[in-house]
Amino acid sequence: MAKKVKMRDVVVLGVGLHPFGRFPPEKTYIDLAKEAVSKAIKDAGIKWHDVQVAMYSHVREQASSAGLLVFQEFGSHGIPMIGNIENACSSSSTAVWLATRLIGTGLYDIILVAGAEKMPRGPLTSPLRYSPERYLGTGVMMGLYAFMARRYMREYGAPIEAIAQVSVKNHKNGAINPYAQYKKVFTLEEVLNSRMIADPLTLYQCCPTSDGAAALVLCAADIASKYTSKPLVKIAGSALHIQKYSDRKKCIPQNTVRAAEEAYEQAGVSPKDVRLAEVHDAATIGEIVQIEALGLCPEGEGWKYTMQGKTEITGTIPVNPSGGLQAQGHPLGATGARQIAEITLHLRGEAGERQVPGNPKVGVTECAGFGGVSTVHVLVRQD
Repeated sequence: MAKKVKMRDVVVLGVGLHPFGRFPPEKTYIDLAKEAVSKAIKDAGIKWHDVQVAMYSHVREQASSAGLLVFQEFGSHGIPMIGNIENACSSSSTAVWLATRLIGTGLYDIILVAGAEKMPRGPLTSPLRYSPERYLGTGVMMGLYAFMARRYMREYGAPIEAIAQVSVKNHKNGAINPYAQYKKVFTLEEVLNSRMIADPLTLYQCCPTSDGAAALVLCAADIASKYTSKPLVKIAGSALHIQKYSDRKKCIPQNTVRAAEEAYEQAGVSPKDVRLAEVHDAATIGEIVQIEALGLCPEGEGWKYTMQGKTEITGTIPVNPSGGLQAQGHPLGATGARQIAEITLHLRGEAGERQVPGNPKVGVTECAGFGGVSTVHVLVRQD
């Protein structure tokens, strides 16, 4: 059990995104990351020389110390640069988890976190060449999610239409997000009748593999006003948990349950205070089980919340107003930071056409990853 230490408040000072999608080979991961980092620095109101530590996340092979190649484009001024932080899909959210602790304990004041990815085409599979999961079907990510969907449908009586509705909602949200890979709206029938990938998950229930980048400037709250007059969004809770073997007995991801409990405790809030969420919907079933794990709805009722419209942008608990991984896309190393950027924009009131109404103050992100990792961050607007 980690020791409880008095920590300084940490805020998101700046956010920057490169649109997610498919880009020509000559547009490298360095090009993607440079754009996101430049936007984040500008949004934060700082200069590159104000950054005291820079962290870079990716999953697929890029280069030795890939982040150093990105950050050296801005100039080398002797700061610590952590060139590779890899923790599956939770890579950049893991970097944020680490950065909040480095700032919170007083070692540094300003840290930049960036993540970028150029993804190959084709399905994501287990990196373990001789793993028995390859023969069981769980080494292919959508095969694993298909097992999850079947189990959830059996245990809670959810129809496949309810699970597919997540795709309908998220593609509708993505259609109004300028950073999303897909801006096409689908009917429920189109989602259900798209090509079968891993029964019962069809093509439009599976996230695309994407190129893209995201960056965040994190700062000690007590000096943030020196750089910006924008509303400050505090990372009030930050937790990372790994799946236990015994968790397999549960349908709902218990690593997320534990991470959420820790993050809410740190933030001094409860799930009832949360006004919006960005969660890891690599497959449609992912969104449903993760909102239950976060306590945003009772266990076994995530599918009902979806069918009742409660997770729409105008619903009682908007989920993935960005379009989620389903429409936004999923460049692995960038997704966790992208989720935090999205919540920050909504809490500032800067999310444009997809803005969650009602002046939201508290948001939560959840990013899962291969190997059983789950990161949860609670963000709170400082009034």
